Amino acid sequence: MQYSARTLGVPVTMAEPLAQPVPGDSFTVTSRAVHLFWGLAPAKQPNLQQALAGQLGSGAGVHNLTIRSHKRWGDVLLTVLTVGIISPTSVTFQGVVTRSRP
Repeated sequence: MQYSARTLGVPVTMAEPLAQPVPGDSFTVTSRAVHLFWGLAPAKQPNLQQALAGQLGSGAGVHNLTIRSHKRWGDVLLTVLTVGIISPTSVTFQGVVTRSRP
């Protein structure tokens, strides 16, 4: 999976100095990526732009964006039951939506 800040359409920062808290609305969005045939072919990719479409407007930005990819128990079970033909992964996006540019 690849993520590009350019495709989001708003300014994005991955980290801020620890001494400076960022004012804004925090968000946590979890979606699924699904790959087929032992991870060789992507069937579904998570999309941060669709998840935040209602919150992002003109002059908005995303600060402290973190992207975490992990397998939940159900993801592992489905992968084992289908012998790897279907392999889901949970992807969690966390950050702060601000009304000012980063």
